Amino acid sequence: MKFIKYLSIAVVAALLTACSDFLDKVPEDTINTSNFFRTEADAVGAINGAYQPLQWPKLYNMRMWTTDIMAGNSIVGAGGGTDGIETQDEANFVTSTDNQGVLDMWRGPWPGILRCNIILQKVPGMTIGENLKNRVLGEAYFLRAHYYFILVQFFGDVPLVLQPVEPGGDLRPFRTAKAEVYKQIESDLSTAITLLPEREQYSAVDQGRASKGSAEGMLAKVELTLGNYQRVINLCDSVKALGYALNPNYGDNFNPDTKNSVESLFEIQYVSGGGYDFWSNENQGSWVSTFTGPRGSNMVAGAYGWDQPTQEFVDSYEPGDLRKDVTVLYDGCPTFDGKVYQKSYSTTGYNLRKFLVPLSTVPTTSDSPMDFPVLRYSDVLLMKAEALNETGKTAEAQLLATDANATLNKVRVRAGLLNVTGLDQVTLRGKILHERRMELAFEGQRWFDLIRVNGGQYGIDFLHSIGKSNMSSKYLLFPVPQKERDANPNLTQNTGY
Repeated sequence: MKFIKYLSIAVVAALLTACSDFLDKVPEDTINTSNFFRTEADAVGAINGAYQPLQWPKLYNMRMWTTDIMAGNSIVGAGGGTDGIETQDEANFVTSTDNQGVLDMWRGPWPGILRCNIILQKVPGMTIGENLKNRVLGEAYFLRAHYYFILVQFFGDVPLVLQPVEPGGDLRPFRTAKAEVYKQIESDLSTAITLLPEREQYSAVDQGRASKGSAEGMLAKVELTLGNYQRVINLCDSVKALGYALNPNYGDNFNPDTKNSVESLFEIQYVSGGGYDFWSNENQGSWVSTFTGPRGSNMVAGAYGWDQPTQEFVDSYEPGDLRKDVTVLYDGCPTFDGKVYQKSYSTTGYNLRKFLVPLSTVPTTSDSPMDFPVLRYSDVLLMKAEALNETGKTAEAQLLATDANATLNKVRVRAGLLNVTGLDQVTLRGKILHERRMELAFEGQRWFDLIRVNGGQYGIDFLHSIGKSNMSSKYLLFPVPQKERDANPNLTQNTGY
C-alpha cells in the first residue's frame, strides 16, 4: 500500500474552523474540513494521511529503531565524534531535557493523533458506505492507540487529547495519568477490533492497512505491558484463529519482495519512486538501509554505518541460530549481493544486515522499499509463552514445536534451535526474554521489554551487566523536552530531570 497522497491542507484547516463564523459561505475553491469530508475518496485520503507520520524519521524511519542502541544491542557507530550525539547520550544514560532525539520522539506521534481525531470527528457524519466508514474509523482508532502507546511508554503521563484542538480551545493541556492513557488505548483498540476487516478481506491494493489481527495483536502487547496475562493469552489465541503463521524462512520478514506476509500483523509501508528528497517527511523510501549499511563498503546506497551490533549481542546467539546470518554482517558471514564483508567497516567488527537493500537493486538513498516490522506473529507466540509462564502454565509454554499449540518452541525451531523443555518458571522467564531479544533484534522492541519487566528492574540489571553503570530508574522514562515545557507551562517534568 502506498500512502503518497495525504491530507496536509485539511489537517491545517481543522485548526482554522473557528474562523468560519466570520464568513457567510464556505469557500468552494479551497480544501477545508467543511467541504472536504464528503466522498468515499475523501475518507480514504484522510485515513491515508493518518498513517503517514509513522513513516517519518521522528518515528519508524529513524528514532524507533535507534532504541536498540539505547537497549544495548548496538552502538551508534556512524562517522564517530558528534555524529548521532543525541543517540549516544541516550545510550550512555546522560540524556538531558534538550536532547534532539527525545524532542523528536515527543513530537512524532502528535500529527498522527490530530489526524485521527479529525477523522473520528468528521467521518461518522459522512454519507458513505457503511463498510468503508467502519473500516476508516477502525483504522483511526487503531492508529490513535498506537501513537499513544508509543508516547506513554517513553514518557509516562502525557496529555490525552481526543478532539481536534481549535483556536480558543485548550492549547496548553495538562499531562494525564498514564493509567488513564492506557485505558483509552485499550478502549480504542477494542473498538478497532469490532470495526476492522480481517487481513484477507482487503484487496491487493490495500494490503498493509491495519486489520482486525493488527488491533488484536497490538492490544495483546498493551495487556502484556500492563501485566494482564490471561487477557494476553485470549488475544493471542484470537490472532492465531485469523490464520497468521510463521514464515518458513525467517529472512522473508525482511525482504521487500515478501512484504505483508502471513507473519505480518502490521508493518510500516515504504516504496521506491516516491520522488521526494531523502530528508523530507514526504519521502516514501525507508532510511534504514541507507543509515545502517556498512560505511565505505559500497554494499548499499549511502551506507552511513549506524547501529553497529556489539560483541556481547553477537555472542548471545546460540550455536546454529539461523537468525544470525539474516541479522548481522560479520567476518566470514555469507556474502551480501556477492560482496565479502570486512570487519574493518565497523568499529565493533559487526554491521546490521537485517534491513539492507543492495546497491545493485536500489542505487539511490531515497528509494529503499524495505518495510519496517511493527508486529509479527512470532512476537504473538512469544507474548503468549510469557503470559502462560506468568500464569503458572510453565509446562504449556514449553510445548514441543510439533504441537499445534506450541509457542516458544515454534519460534526456536524455525530459527534452527532445539526445543526447550523441563525449565522452571524463573528459568523459562529468562529464556523467553532472551528469545525475544534475538528474534526481534533491531526492530525497536528490546527497549520496551527492558522497561516493562519487573517494573524496569530487569532493564536496569541487564544494562548494568553490560557496563552501562549510569542506568538508573530515572532513565526508564525520557524527560519531557524543555522546548515543549517552555511552550506549555502546564507540562510537568518526569522525576530526576
